[in-house]
Amino acid sequence: MTLFQWLLFILGLQVIHFLGTWKLYVKAGRKAWEALVPVYNAVVLMQIINRPKWWVILLFIPIINLLMFPIIWIETIRSFGKNSTKDSFLVVLTLGFYIFYVSYMEDVKYIENRSLKPRTAAGEWVSSIAFAVIAATLVHTYFMQPYTIPTSSLEKSLLIGDFLFVSKFHYGARVPMTTVAAPMVHDTLPLVKTKSYLDFPQLPYMRLPAVQKIKQNDIVVFSWPVDTVEQFFKRTNRRIRKPIDKKSNYVKRCVGIPGDSLEIRDGYVYINGKKNELPDRARLQFYYETDTDGKALSVKSLRNRYHVREGGRLQDGNYILNLSDEDAELIRKNPTVKSLNKRISPKGEREEVFPNVSSLNWNKDNYGPVYIPKKGATVALNKESLPYYKRIIVEYEKNALRVENDKIYLNGNSEPVDSYTFKQDYYWMMGDNRHNSEDSRYWGYVPFDHVVGKPVFIWFSWNSDGQGISKVRWERLFTTVGGSGEPVSYFYPFLGVLAIIYGFSLYRKRKKAA
Repeated sequence: MTLFQWLLFILGLQVIHFLGTWKLYVKAGRKAWEALVPVYNAVVLMQIINRPKWWVILLFIPIINLLMFPIIWIETIRSFGKNSTKDSFLVVLTLGFYIFYVSYMEDVKYIENRSLKPRTAAGEWVSSIAFAVIAATLVHTYFMQPYTIPTSSLEKSLLIGDFLFVSKFHYGARVPMTTVAAPMVHDTLPLVKTKSYLDFPQLPYMRLPAVQKIKQNDIVVFSWPVDTVEQFFKRTNRRIRKPIDKKSNYVKRCVGIPGDSLEIRDGYVYINGKKNELPDRARLQFYYETDTDGKALSVKSLRNRYHVREGGRLQDGNYILNLSDEDAELIRKNPTVKSLNKRISPKGEREEVFPNVSSLNWNKDNYGPVYIPKKGATVALNKESLPYYKRIIVEYEKNALRVENDKIYLNGNSEPVDSYTFKQDYYWMMGDNRHNSEDSRYWGYVPFDHVVGKPVFIWFSWNSDGQGISKVRWERLFTTVGGSGEPVSYFYPFLGVLAIIYGFSLYRKRKKAA
């Protein structure tokens, strides 16, 4: 929606509110015009229903307001004596329009000092659950979001089955663009497996101030820019166009930041001509082909010994293993291993990688160089450079583009353009598991408006290959994602703090009882 359309929409809501409530405002001892003035009418309404004025703020926070509106409707009719369960259901089912009936058809009286305590145990439960969901949604949307690692693209650094807390405030929380959506879920409703949101109306992109910028080699959660799948992990021929904040979430390492020139040589990233030095916790992995002496060393024993997740027999005695360079060196020392060779696509051997220009002859291991766009930077625009930036210009920065006789025209202008200035920053995201990661090599740049947050904490980790209690990776519980050296678990200190808090609470209760 454009700004003008939003103004009309908000004006329409104010008119509906005025028509439905002005008589109730008057019965509560207020002036009729107070029901018409935006924001002020909400403040007055909080006074009428005897609720705190800060509730008004919640009415203007996307998604949170969807939960607050039914509560305000119920509180409004209860302030005029409509306390039955039937009344509450009617006002919610009619999206608040039952207030029109109460206002014009019922001779209700304002109850100034009504009790705010729910009249039944069920009502108290509903009230408690509603505000628990509001609080959880507020935290989930603007502060910290739980996330599960679904794939092995960052294996060794983050494992399949890691449960993370992702900080929204490090890079600035992104205000939801999708205004009508179910709280606490992403793009799909559980159980019924249908869309959890409406495509209309959409807010323009906005972001809260950031605590820090994305740095090179940060692990970042972002909305997958080219996502058109109806449900993640269930890819069908059906393609849908999703709002940015409802695209599937990916987690990768940011190896290139705005303004960098990036190149990949034999699987290793070079930034501005210099080899990228990863943090000591990161472990690059590649596919290796090994030749062993018969059955002396099985693929199962190799996988168990070196914690390899993937492997398979090619032919008698030959295996493909996904290894870090350090583990590869250890395997080479095994006397039953005849050879162990990294499977690197040679330079000049073409694969289907971004920007899919056949003359480039790039592949996943020998790639580039590419320029990573920076906000405000200007690049030459011609038929050679257009494949790199076309998606940015059209999809991410919403320009109309056409090409005629090798000349490029933007936004219906009659004069061709030979340069383009970027409106936002872009990033290059890759997995440490280089041969098993769907990343920027295949679909290009990640715009900043697609950035979700920064993983900061592993609170739980589940190994589906384990048995019994060993399915829990105890050593990974309550560990930090960043930092150097071996991760340290803070699980037992956490349990100690909980025990102290519980003991102190128990002591206070007994002392009070005495």
